[in-house]
Amino acid sequence: MSQLRTRVFRHFDMIRRCGSIREAARHLHLSSSALNRQLLQWEDEIGSPLFDRLPAGLRLTPVGEIVAAHVIHVLHDAARMDGELAALSGLQRGTLEVVSVAALTPAFLPQVLQTMAERYPAVEIRVRTATSSQATSLVAAGDADIALAFVRQKSAELRQLAVGGFALGAVVRADHPIARLSEVGFAECAKHPLMLPNVELSFHADLMALRTALKRRLRIRLETASLDLMKGLAARGLGVAFLNRFGIEQELERGDLVHVPLRPSILCHLSVYVRVDRTLPPAIDAFARVAAEQIVHSQSLEAAVS
Repeated sequence: MSQLRTRVFRHFDMIRRCGSIREAARHLHLSSSALNRQLLQWEDEIGSPLFDRLPAGLRLTPVGEIVAAHVIHVLHDAARMDGELAALSGLQRGTLEVVSVAALTPAFLPQVLQTMAERYPAVEIRVRTATSSQATSLVAAGDADIALAFVRQKSAELRQLAVGGFALGAVVRADHPIARLSEVGFAECAKHPLMLPNVELSFHADLMALRTALKRRLRIRLETASLDLMKGLAARGLGVAFLNRFGIEQELERGDLVHVPLRPSILCHLSVYVRVDRTLPPAIDAFARVAAEQIVHSQSLEAAVS
């Protein structure tokens, strides 16, 4: 494929991802007028508009959806070829975009990035955070290379490269009555004010089932998708939060918080996802392997303290 066509594909994909010519032009370091002319010229070649021009921004037309699917495949293949050529020359260069749930940013993800830096120092990694559903949607749409997320239901658009189960627990301050227990049922937790996850978090459905089965009024202090809010209120002694150990590693180590596994056990499954049709360039494959190693290591650490 010619360099010109590759550039057109990359520019089209940036417009698709941004939903705005002005924003895409900013990322590409081009003028909006030049990028708009290029898009109009390509639409003229194809013989159909690729985007609907709406007040809120640009939206792909049905023809644009077909073109976008092709462009994503071509750009992914180009990235794989570049990575394989780099690997053959012993350089191990590459770039990848990772999207992760926020709970992994305090400890899990820094360890993965440290290992990547040690093994593959020339690989450039860009990271953003999102909810689990947002993370997997970004990968499915081709807007990120790899997702680290907790997902309850498998998707036909995604391939799961690694998975590990981690116990959901009641998280309380060290002087809370529940902190003395080795495990705890939801009914016991419900004697205290609760900080509960909202529907954006993957384990919301598990706790909703327990709430429904309890059949009594709860003292709900907070419902949120924010890990920081839940652990912050728990650390202030304001009630019981429900979390796995990710994102509270430092608080557990200092003894500020205690994680008591729920009875019966509820597992949160941390997975590494890519697009199902994606042939992995070396950089993405390397990151997936390192993340899988860290999942296994984290499971070992959890088993050691159980």
